[in-house]
Amino acid sequence: MVNRVLLMGRLVKDPELRKTNSDVSFATFTLAVDNRMRESDGTRGTIFIDCRVFRDQADSLVKNTRKGSRIAVDGSLNQRNFERKDGTKGKSIEVIVDSVTFLDPKKDAPAEEPKFDDVPAQSSGNNLDLNDLPDDDLPF
Repeated sequence: MVNRVLLMGRLVKDPELRKTNSDVSFATFTLAVDNRMRESDGTRGTIFIDCRVFRDQADSLVKNTRKGSRIAVDGSLNQRNFERKDGTKGKSIEVIVDSVTFLDPKKDAPAEEPKFDDVPAQSSGNNLDLNDLPDDDLPF
């Protein structure tokens, strides 16, 4: 059996840094991810996914991101059982993150302009212009 999750999305709010009873740091956060399926009106909904990351990656996430930051996570699904204040039992599904990739450019580094000087000019034949394709036709 395989339990692997790869997600790209935006942070719904700033990640929260905490410590376990054994003093291991962890961060909890919610990732907003576009739904692959379309709604009846043709729009894509959003899925909100709870995530948890541990140790140095938790510290790095809290230090380098904030609400709205784009990140990619790789991890696995985990089910937690809990008891509510009224005594009823509940379950929640979350992603236990193995690795985080920051997708936004660093704020301190100056943005580099793309260099097109070395790219040969294309003929005006029947070349496909990817800018003319609607976003929902692209596989990524």
